[in-house]
Amino acid sequence: MSSSSVSPSSPSRRTALVTGASSGIGAAVATALVARGHHVYGTSRSPEKITSPIPGVEYLALDLTDYASVEACAAAAGEVDVLVNNAGESQNGPFEELPMDAVERVFRLNVFGAVHLTQLLLPGMRSRGYGRVVMVGSMLASFPLAYRSSYVATKAAIKGFSDSLRREVSPFGVGVSTVEPGSINTGISERRTQYVREGSPFEAEYRTMVNTLNANEAKGVSAEKVATTVVRAVEARSPRPLYAVGSNAPLVFALRRLLPRSVMLRIVARKHGLR
Repeated sequence: MSSSSVSPSSPSRRTALVTGASSGIGAAVATALVARGHHVYGTSRSPEKITSPIPGVEYLALDLTDYASVEACAAAAGEVDVLVNNAGESQNGPFEELPMDAVERVFRLNVFGAVHLTQLLLPGMRSRGYGRVVMVGSMLASFPLAYRSSYVATKAAIKGFSDSLRREVSPFGVGVSTVEPGSINTGISERRTQYVREGSPFEAEYRTMVNTLNANEAKGVSAEKVATTVVRAVEARSPRPLYAVGSNAPLVFALRRLLPRSVMLRIVARKHGLR
């Protein structure tokens, strides 16, 4: 096929950068994009420690909490057509007991690092007349849950950046979307950071929420299913603002439109063992 007959969204013509590509959703997205013909960069805080690198993925070092590292990664990647902001931290804890340094860290990792990386790569996309930015968020941004306030706030923040950015860059051929997964079976339960004091007045209810959350995630959708949704957003001619996957997303978003917000919050709480 000649270059003139390849559609603007042809995978073989794109260079993608996927953050947090050493495991979970990031690894699944990087694998899927390679299979679709993209040239893929994947990031990791320590690429040299990756024991099973994905064939076809070039790994770059990236610490999203360090702006110098973000800038070095963007420079190393060069001209990027597709950015998937996936890397992040999952954090739990009663609101009163979250250390402020932990809250600041999760915002720097989940929000500010992704925002800065996007800022660095957007000018090239705009000048070339094509780009795709996908923020991997969470359905908790749309359906907040007790004891997950810092994490929920970061995912709501990147969705806010994404929704506002869409109109700014769409005239230049750049599409911006948020993908909100529900419960995902990626082993994140073991990696989640948790802050709850011994003897906390919230401890019993908090443990109920965590145990139910972990059980829901064990039955959740696979990282590969989320990756399929990310690829849809990347390759769509007119990407939607929001893609949701898992946790009966079509049903719960329909209910969200029909029911009062207070009712939806109670439903979410009960789904996680809270009465």
